[in-house]
Amino acid sequence: MGFVDITQATLTLAQFDALPDDGMRHELLDGRLLVTPGPKEEHQRAAGVCYGRLLRACPDDMEAFFAPFDFRPNDRTSLQPDLMIFRYEDDDQGQEQRTLILAVEVLSPSNRSTDLIKKRHAYEKAGVASYWILDPLVSVLTVLELVDGCYVERTFKDDEVFEAESPFPVRIVPAELTRRANGSA
Repeated sequence: MGFVDITQATLTLAQFDALPDDGMRHELLDGRLLVTPGPKEEHQRAAGVCYGRLLRACPDDMEAFFAPFDFRPNDRTSLQPDLMIFRYEDDDQGQEQRTLILAVEVLSPSNRSTDLIKKRHAYEKAGVASYWILDPLVSVLTVLELVDGCYVERTFKDDEVFEAESPFPVRIVPAELTRRANGSA
């Protein structure tokens, strides 16, 4: 099951912020409410390992966040990437004005089409420099980097090494992020 679009009406950020907490993940994309269930173990393990790698490599002028934390690129969108990197220089601008430089989404059956299509378009449109999509069930990392306003895609599988340069140097191997998620040691 993919995302659930529970309303045909478009919502404002104020209406979105007034929604009750029901234990589900709520996001707003171009005024449309997206609701997904909480992540499963394999998702959380892979996201946790990836976050650890990013946090250890993160330079002092940047900071890493783990969802839930909203990225609000416009007045009709509030997304919660699983992992995100911001520059400290944007800290005084407040959550709504920060420039997201890396968004990482870990795929789950419930969010697959949203992350691969809808969020990809939203992050590209918002000018997010790098968007990584990790599929923990098959150990695949899709790396999207903004070039002239459009994402250029590269894919890394299993033990292939991705030597990231942007937003900072970090070595990512999909199998190392997903090994425990797939039941391997």
